[in-house]
Amino acid sequence: MAKEIKIYTRLPMLRSERGISRKEMADILGIHYQTIGYVERGEYMPSLDIALKAAAYFELPVETLFSLTPFPSLTADMLKG
Repeated sequence: MAKEIKIYTRLPMLRSERGISRKEMADILGIHYQTIGYVERGEYMPSLDIALKAAAYFELPVETLFSLTPFPSLTADMLKG
């Protein structure tokens, strides 16, 4: 059996910073609003199309939004330096 891949995302943080609801993000990406929730909770692996559209919307590299490993805590990063 193939190992399940988990995708980590900063999408909730970026949406929150910009005051964008799940529904608004879904409309921007052209997907159902529930899909945003699934992606944010790691229950659904976003297609390349969704990942690239989200990255383009936030004007960030796709690897800033999505990763195969957990993102380091921003709080921990701030305490270091």
